[in-house]
Amino acid sequence: MVSGKRLRSKSIQPSQLLTAANQVIVSQGVDALTLDAVASEAGVSKGGLLHYFPTKEALIAGMVQQALDRFVETLHQELANDPAPDTPGHWVRAYIRASALDDQENYELHFNLLAANFTNPELLAPMRHFWQECHGQIMASGLDPAVATVIRLAMDGLWLTHLHGFAPLEDPLRSQVIATALKLAQL
Repeated sequence: MVSGKRLRSKSIQPSQLLTAANQVIVSQGVDALTLDAVASEAGVSKGGLLHYFPTKEALIAGMVQQALDRFVETLHQELANDPAPDTPGHWVRAYIRASALDDQENYELHFNLLAANFTNPELLAPMRHFWQECHGQIMASGLDPAVATVIRLAMDGLWLTHLHGFAPLEDPLRSQVIATALKLAQL
């Protein structure tokens, strides 16, 4: 029986398949991520999915890359929108604002990381490389390296506590922590 949700495979884009994979993980958990579940969620045949992502690892690698690309795009937007771009801490402030986004796409990044880590930690290599570059930018930001690193770790911890439900911060405290981090990133 063909699902009413199925589309012709030619009309689907890889980004839509990745979105469907994210939806499976968000709604059902990492263990539910199968090629069959993603094809069903996307409304395509499994063959249509396999055309773009021949294995589960390829799918997860695509999810990780898509999430990384989104974060990088957000980070670049924040760098461009910083009101004091030629001052020390510019890069750190952009990192704070990009990391503090409280939206679904930001949380999908976390679920992608979990899926990659559980399936094959090597799939996180692009993320590791990117965060190593981020650390280099943070160290060269013009702020005291220890202060800049504390800020980075605080922001990373903010989203990790939310992801795992480890006493996640609620507003107004969450907003106050972000504002404090931004103040620390000023000279």
